[in-house]
Amino acid sequence: MPKEAAHRSSPPTRARRRAPARSAEQIALLSQIEQVAQGLAATFAPFCEVVVHDLLDPKHAILAIHNNLSGRRIGDPTTELGLARIADPDYPQVIANYANQFSDGRQAKSTSVGIKDSSGEYIAALCLNVDLTLFRSLQSVVGQFTAIDGDTGLTESLDPAGAEAIRQRIDQFAARLSTAPRALKAAERRALLRELKDSGCMEVRRAMDVVARHLGVSRATVYGDAK
Repeated sequence: MPKEAAHRSSPPTRARRRAPARSAEQIALLSQIEQVAQGLAATFAPFCEVVVHDLLDPKHAILAIHNNLSGRRIGDPTTELGLARIADPDYPQVIANYANQFSDGRQAKSTSVGIKDSSGEYIAALCLNVDLTLFRSLQSVVGQFTAIDGDTGLTESLDPAGAEAIRQRIDQFAARLSTAPRALKAAERRALLRELKDSGCMEVRRAMDVVARHLGVSRATVYGDAK
């Protein structure tokens, strides 16, 4: 799918109509939201459309639209969701991963984040619309590729016996420290190796290799930590 150029509003576009009065705070918030939208769009291009809605001007709400997948334009009106937020300040601020659809029928997954000013009024919305078409095609291909024939009656493991027990102990150790196995520091790895040795896990065939791969370090590092 070709990446479409990001569209942003320009001063001449805004100048052709009388914009509603905005406080300095609201202007600053809208400006910052546009910067956030630009960053998100660059990160998730070309599969995710990112739109900034100015809810203070609902008839011409779209301030910016990046990775344009919906065919909308700057100055187009806001959506029903935007109108609902304008009508009700207590409307949910974050609505994530809801089913949506582009005008040509493509399925989408959307997230909408309402932005309030210090008075609690909704002034903007940041919306992300992900085109699911390609991902569903990939899902089908991957599903076919990873399918296993269960009619052979054969099972085999290339993993050393007891390797999963070692990985589970490592995960439990890291969880107690509120971290991930690959984020363990040297002193923590040494404590882990002592615990694995005391539990008999290091007697498992190729235990050093299993530990090294799960921690994301070299086998030599594991040997050093085990001393």
